[in-house]
Amino acid sequence: MLNTSKLKREVNNVEEFKRYLDLSRKYLKDGEDFLVKDPAQASEKLWGASAEIVKAVAARRGLTLKTHADLWEFTTKISSEVGDPEILKLFAAANYLHQNFYENVMTLDAVRASAEAVKQFIEKLEKLLSEG
Repeated sequence: MLNTSKLKREVNNVEEFKRYLDLSRKYLKDGEDFLVKDPAQASEKLWGASAEIVKAVAARRGLTLKTHADLWEFTTKISSEVGDPEILKLFAAANYLHQNFYENVMTLDAVRASAEAVKQFIEKLEKLLSEG
């Protein structure tokens, strides 16, 4: 269960929502651009795209997420609400990309596969945004 006491309530979240959504789209494009030339940088941009779309969904609900734990908690809540466990699996792939930025241990094929998972994750969350 999401502990909303740890999350900051926002009075006007429209600007915050738009900023997070724009950043998610920018980082996704940047990540795709980096795939060929720098897989570690691609990893971080793709992670960023995933984190920002989660923050956009939260902002739409009047919440601000500040920590990795907040991101995981909120993503788990969303996955449960819509009955889609795939959301958590896709977010886990994105999370591993964040680790890869620091360790650079994933093969290019693994980074590309995870990039596809990130795209699917973002599509699922953008669909939720468009539905309500």
